Amino acid sequence: MNALSVLMPCLNEANTLARCISSARLALAQAGITHSEIIIADNGSTDDSVAIATAAGARVVHVTTKGYGAALHAGILAAQYEWIIFADADESYDFADVPQFIPAMRSGADLVVGNRFAGGIDAGAMPLLHRYLGTPVISWIGRQSFAVSLGDFNCGMRAIRKAAYEQLHMQSPGMEFASEMIAKAGLQRMHIAEVPVRLHKDGRDRKPHLKTWQDGWKHLRLMLLLSPKWLLLAPAIFFLMLGLLLSSTLLFSYIQVFNLVLDIHTLYYASIFVMLGTQLLQFYVLARLYGSKMGLYPARQFSQKINRWLDFETGLLLGGSIFLLGILLSAYAVWQWQQAGFGPLDPSAVFRIIIPAGFCIALGMQIMVFGFLLYTIRQLQQPTLK
Repeated sequence: MNALSVLMPCLNEANTLARCISSARLALAQAGITHSEIIIADNGSTDDSVAIATAAGARVVHVTTKGYGAALHAGILAAQYEWIIFADADESYDFADVPQFIPAMRSGADLVVGNRFAGGIDAGAMPLLHRYLGTPVISWIGRQSFAVSLGDFNCGMRAIRKAAYEQLHMQSPGMEFASEMIAKAGLQRMHIAEVPVRLHKDGRDRKPHLKTWQDGWKHLRLMLLLSPKWLLLAPAIFFLMLGLLLSSTLLFSYIQVFNLVLDIHTLYYASIFVMLGTQLLQFYVLARLYGSKMGLYPARQFSQKINRWLDFETGLLLGGSIFLLGILLSAYAVWQWQQAGFGPLDPSAVFRIIIPAGFCIALGMQIMVFGFLLYTIRQLQQPTLK
C-alpha cells in the first residue's frame, strides 16, 4: 500500500490547520507513501482556514451540510485513494501516528481505530467526565452490542477503506457519526483493528464543538437504535416470562406461598405483563426491520425470517382469531351474568374469565395493527447522507 488520503474536518481551525497539514506531509514521507493527498473538508469556516489550506497545497472540499459527520462523509467520498485516514485539525491528534495504522491496513483490515487510552492522554487533553465516565461507558455498551473488542469508541483518529465505507450507508451528520461507523462495521462483520494513538491538548482558541451531554446522548441513542435488544428485547423476554408464568398458575385458582396469597389481582397484573412484553417484542421486530430497510444495519437471518413468516395477512388472521376469542369469552361472561339474573357475581370466578377476555381483545387488535406496520415498513426506501 503506497497511496493514502489524509482527511481533516475543519470549522474555524486557522490557529492550527497549517501545522496539522505540515505534520501530515512529514508523516506520509516518513511512512514511504509515494501517492498521497490532503483533503480539508471545510464545514463553513468564517476565519482564514480555507485560505490557509489552499496556500499549504491541500485540496479543500466545501461541505454545506453542518456537522462533524457530514464533513467527514463528504471528504471520504471525495478521496481519490483506497485508504483514507482522518483526524481533527486542532492538533489534538498527532499525524506522526499515521505510520502506526499502516501495518493493520496492509494486513486486511477494513477499519482501523485509534485507542487513546492505550496510547496515552496528555494532562488536560480530555475532560475528566469524558475520560472516566462518558467514553468508557459508550465503549462498553458498544462492545456488548456490536461484538467488537475496541477499547475507545470515540477516538477521532481512524483509517477506513473507501469501499468498506460505502457499504455502511452512514446517516449521522453530527458527532455520533463516530459510533455509527464502528457499530455498522461491527454489524457487517468487517475486519476492525485498533492501534494506540496519543491524545494531546488541542491548540484551538475557541470553545470545543463537542457538547458533552447532548452529543453523549446522541451516541447512546444511536447505539440503542442499532442494537435494540437492550431497550426492547431483554425487557420483552422478562415481562413475557413473568407474565406467562403467573397467568398459567392463576388462571384457574389462587396460589398461596406461606402467608402470601396470589389471586385475581395478581392475574390482572400478569396479563398486563404479557401485554407489555408482547408490545416490546413487536417494537423490537419493527425496529430491526426498519433499521434494515433504512440501511442502519444489514438484513440478517432474523429479519429474513420475519419477512418470510409475518405479513399483513398473517397479522390479520392471527390477530383476528385472538380478538374473536376475546369476544367469545366476553359473551360467556355475559351469559353467566344473565344466569345470575344480572345481579352480583363472584369476583374470583368472573375475573378469571373477563381478564383473559379483555387481554385477548386488546392483543388481537394489537397484532392486526402490527401486521399493517410490517407491511408499511416494507414499502420504505433507504435514505443516506449525500
